[in-house]
Amino acid sequence: MKLSETAAKMNLFSLVTDKTKVYDLVLVISFAILTAVSAQIAIPIKPIPITLQTLAVILAGAVLGAKKGAYSQVLYLGLGLTGLPVFAAVPDGLLGLARLIGPTGGFLLAFPLGAYITGKIIEKNGSIFNASIAMFTGQVAIIILGSIYFDLLYFQSLEQTLKAALIIFSIPTLVKVVLGVGILKLIKK
Repeated sequence: MKLSETAAKMNLFSLVTDKTKVYDLVLVISFAILTAVSAQIAIPIKPIPITLQTLAVILAGAVLGAKKGAYSQVLYLGLGLTGLPVFAAVPDGLLGLARLIGPTGGFLLAFPLGAYITGKIIEKNGSIFNASIAMFTGQVAIIILGSIYFDLLYFQSLEQTLKAALIIFSIPTLVKVVLGVGILKLIKK
């Protein structure tokens, strides 16, 4: 094989690799945008609204995998930090960094971990049953970490905070997991 033929094959390989990277980047950006859009679908209860954001978070992990799912949520948080109105509309109207140190901050900051956990579990076993477990686990991680953060800033009674969070978010969590599994089944087809 001539040197020019080898160089041509290597060039083709790098082009395919670059296209894959661009495709991955588009998917990561798409899930960050999906999270932003789903944040706008909310039941505005105080102090923490119920939104469809965490559905987008667990889908990011399930579809993109652990790392890329987490990256999509880091990008989402980065967009919010710039002051773009990507977080759920709440009565206090805080933007950017102020939102992350407010009542919903811990939940938001847990999004990358929720996506990562969901993706990691599914990467080990991609069955629909396992996807259900993964999505539920990702949701619970977000609720627990968000509740701990909320408690540290506001209540200082972790037991009561966790009880309140589990009561408030239990049914929405189950609904989001069922929706997430249904959407994942459609995507796999």
